[in-house]
Amino acid sequence: MNNLPSSENEAAANAAANNTSAAQPSAENPTGLTGLHIGHIRHNAVGLSAIVSSFRHAIGEAGLARGLKALAHMNQKGGFDCPSCAWPDPDDERSGIAEYCENGAKAVAEEATTKKLTPEFFKDNDINTLARLTDYHLGGKGRIAQPMYLPKGATHYMPISWEDAFKHIANHLNALPSKDAAVFYTSGRTSNEAAFLYQLFAREYGTNNLPDCSNMCHESSGVALGESLGLGKGSVTLEDLHEAEVIVIMGQNPGTNAPRMLTALQKAKNNGATIISVNPLPETGLMAFNNPQQLKGILGIATPLTDLYLPIKLNGDMALLQAIEFLLWQEEQNAPGTVFDLEFIHKNTAGYEAFIQHIQKASLPELAAACGILKEEIAKAAGIIKHKKKIIICWAMGLTQHTNAVDTIKEIANLLLLKGSIGKPGAGTCPVRGHSNVQGDRTVGIWEQPTQKFLDSIEKVFNFQPPRKHGYDVVNAIKAMHDGKASVFFAMGGNFLSATPDTEYTADALRRCRLTAHVSTKLNRSHLVHGEEALILPCLARSDRDFTGGREQFVTCENSMGVVQSSQGVLTPISDLLLSEPAIVCKLAKATIKNTKVNWDVYEQDYDAIRTDIERTIPGFERYNERVRKPGGFYLPNGPREGKFNTPDQKAQFNIANPSTIALQPGELMMMTIRSHDQFNTTIYGLNDRYRGIFNERRVIFLNEEDMQRQDLKPNDVVDIYSAHRVAKSFVVVPYPIPRDCAATYYPETNVLVPIDSVAKKSNTPVSKLVIIRLQKTTAP
Repeated sequence: MNNLPSSENEAAANAAANNTSAAQPSAENPTGLTGLHIGHIRHNAVGLSAIVSSFRHAIGEAGLARGLKALAHMNQKGGFDCPSCAWPDPDDERSGIAEYCENGAKAVAEEATTKKLTPEFFKDNDINTLARLTDYHLGGKGRIAQPMYLPKGATHYMPISWEDAFKHIANHLNALPSKDAAVFYTSGRTSNEAAFLYQLFAREYGTNNLPDCSNMCHESSGVALGESLGLGKGSVTLEDLHEAEVIVIMGQNPGTNAPRMLTALQKAKNNGATIISVNPLPETGLMAFNNPQQLKGILGIATPLTDLYLPIKLNGDMALLQAIEFLLWQEEQNAPGTVFDLEFIHKNTAGYEAFIQHIQKASLPELAAACGILKEEIAKAAGIIKHKKKIIICWAMGLTQHTNAVDTIKEIANLLLLKGSIGKPGAGTCPVRGHSNVQGDRTVGIWEQPTQKFLDSIEKVFNFQPPRKHGYDVVNAIKAMHDGKASVFFAMGGNFLSATPDTEYTADALRRCRLTAHVSTKLNRSHLVHGEEALILPCLARSDRDFTGGREQFVTCENSMGVVQSSQGVLTPISDLLLSEPAIVCKLAKATIKNTKVNWDVYEQDYDAIRTDIERTIPGFERYNERVRKPGGFYLPNGPREGKFNTPDQKAQFNIANPSTIALQPGELMMMTIRSHDQFNTTIYGLNDRYRGIFNERRVIFLNEEDMQRQDLKPNDVVDIYSAHRVAKSFVVVPYPIPRDCAATYYPETNVLVPIDSVAKKSNTPVSKLVIIRLQKTTAP
């Protein structure tokens, strides 16, 4: 709390790194706040207002013809994959009106914009001027139209040719004392083809330093599911959701983060499903859905979604799951064989007896206190599940970004295994991925911990020896840069600084690099907090036409449920100086690696050739080029979906763990970071969060009214938020229905409060959903 910047220079630098919100303090506006308006919390999601918002963004950025063309081809067969979330498209039926959500429309509007940043823009705006802009205003400037270079000591980016840019990166990479001094980061937006080439380049260069955005989101899911069920992916299909009898949604806000999921939930409800929602906030998208493609949705007649809402305390999820398991065990004792699927358990699992010995010792009052849910409400949840077999449990960052995240997700597997609810229609695991193709990137090799089997395949197909030592994940890459062990940082997409924890520490790490280079479509914070030298390499977006090798190319993506499908842009690029991501990787590899074993020239001109070699390298991609050209693409193999568990003993594993207890000191609160409805990950589309009733401001903190009274706070008071070692200044207090001792703020504004060493066990994911904080009321100077 006391380790704050001591010098004016350091303070200015940290302000540039943290300048992500609506405004900054000034003499006229001492708090830096923009005029918050608090409205009513919405009770149903989407509807007519979402339609209006979608078209307003798309047409406002791209114009009528270009905007409508983009929307008409998004998530359609023969069109392009949505650049935002990874929710799957229907296998067969697709709406002829629109197969996208409001946030998808906002994302494509950002890509399809006709605004572009020319060399004149960078000549007129130095780094310090741009750093004073918020992320929202930076993103609104337009598409980057040509490669830009920031020399050492310079104040302005200047244009550079592609050839010189690649030579410059190659010179830095080849001058490093160790190949492991280079870090190659990947954002989930990267296509299968680009990601495969990228990891191939990094490994032929000589490192497994391939951190990616999965390290910060569903890494915990991958570890937990891999160890429990033998595959680090979800097991369900979209049709399974339609058939489910019970759907449990934990730590997820589908109305904002995956709005197209609401259509699947509506179909499940119409088919008789019961939905249990577990979340600290009563999110609008969990409660009811106005389907804008149905007349009653347009008329405001909503479909109720949640049958039982459980307002859980932060990190209370494992305690809740074990309380439900305890109650189910009691029911099983009363009527053996009627609650647990004993035949499935004995045939397909290991560790059941030890797990039962563990769960029967549980104390229901203690578990109820730990999760903050009344015993009567827990009993209702157990009663809903007791005699059902078709059960799906969905989750997202609310579970994965805790210290005990891996064990909590294993507890989900425990519950499903008790019910035999894996490997059958309408049942299974559903981790909801937050970024399009983040799952596909991992499938094709973006991983700092590759298996020996994968590396053996690389060696066999490409005739070079890839490095065997594991590389850096995101947190360890930041530490390596901070400690001087890594000095070249290359990012394939994303906004690394705004996505990562401990913003000031991460900013300092990036500044210690010799070179930072970013493949990007638009300007973001990471371009302004840079190494000694910096490069911005502008690429084609998902919606852009890619005319290469004498014909139009397409790429492929994998969605949350393991479907690989094609994606082909339809818009004329805003500049002739943009390159595709595969072309960037190929040209960089040719500039860097002498005597390469890889035929980069062929890959650059023909993406079919890339897919052919993915097929040769990775199981499950048989007849890749043929099958991906079929409408809807194809499913990758999924053992748990078929009742097969690729663990050492070929059995699904029960896991034993104890819920964690958090002892708060007087005045302390537990804070989680969340998205607003006007953002996708670190991309800020606007300053409103209409579902939660927040308008024209992002620096807010949601508090329980009893906590406000204890701390003598009133609505609209302004507070500074302190964690153990950082401070985030000037946040407006907003009373909200959140459990006592809990608070919520938007990221990336409060990423600065997340300590770099606060990570999930086994997955090393930053713990952004539980930060211990104190509040201090501010006074105007």
